[in-house]
Amino acid sequence: MSELRVIIVGASGRMGRMLVRALTESSHSLVVGATERSGSEFIGCDVGDLAGVETLGVSLADNIRTCAEADVLIDFSTPTATLAHAVFAAERNMCMVIGTTGFEPDQLQQLQDTLSGSSVVMAANYSVGVNLALNLIRQSAAVLDENYDAEIFELHHKHKVDAPSGTALAMGHALAKGRGVKLDDVAVLSREGITGAREAGSIGFSVVRGGNIVGEHKAMFIADEERIEINHIASDRMVFARGAVRAANWLINQPAGFYDMQDVLGLK
Repeated sequence: MSELRVIIVGASGRMGRMLVRALTESSHSLVVGATERSGSEFIGCDVGDLAGVETLGVSLADNIRTCAEADVLIDFSTPTATLAHAVFAAERNMCMVIGTTGFEPDQLQQLQDTLSGSSVVMAANYSVGVNLALNLIRQSAAVLDENYDAEIFELHHKHKVDAPSGTALAMGHALAKGRGVKLDDVAVLSREGITGAREAGSIGFSVVRGGNIVGEHKAMFIADEERIEINHIASDRMVFARGAVRAANWLINQPAGFYDMQDVLGLK
C-alpha cells in the first residue's frame, strides 16, 4: 500500500497537533503539508517538532498553495477558511476530511457545490464512540415516543465559539430522525423568562462552556416513571484525530460524494 499524503490545516493548534501525531502513528500516512493563519508565530516551524513527535521536514506555511501535492486535505478550522480550502482541494482533485462546524445554510450549500466532484467526509464528531451513540439515540427515539421528553446536554471548553456544538446538533438530528420529524420543527435551543409548559415532542438543548473541558454530550429521554441517558465523554482530543485519520484512509478509495463517520464505520 502506498503512503497517504496529507495536508493539515491549522497544524499548530490543539487539534492540528493531535492530527500530526495521529498521522505519524499511522504506518500508511504521511504529512506533506501544513498551514496556519498568516501572522502566526509558528510559521516556518517544523510541524513534527510542534506536535512533539520526530522532525518531519514539513514547515508550517501561511499559504496553502505552497504545500506539496497531496491526496487528502484535513480541515478542522472555521467555515470561512474551510470554504477557501475547498476551492483549493477541488482544483487539485484532492479528497477532503472536514471537521469544521458552525456553517450557515448558505455556506453549507456553497461547500457542497464547490466539492460536488470530490470525495468528502464531513462529520460533527470523528469519535467512534460518539458515532455509536448517534446510532443508539436514533434507535431509542424510534421506540421512546413523545411521552418521553427529549433533552440534549453538552459541555465544552471556554474557547469553543459555536453553540450548540455540532455534535449536540448531530444528536438532535439523530433523535428527530428516529421519531420521523425534522429537528428544525421541534428544537428548543434556549429558554428564558416565562416559557410556559414544555411542548410535547420538543427537543431541548442545554449548553455549558468553561475551563478546558474536551467534550461531553448526553441525550436524555425523560418520562414520569424513568429516565434513559446516552452519554459520551471525551477525555483526550486524540480520539477525534485518530477518527479523522481513519476517515482519510477510508475516503481515498471512495467515489465522489459526501460521506460521514457513519459511512466510514459501516453503521448505515
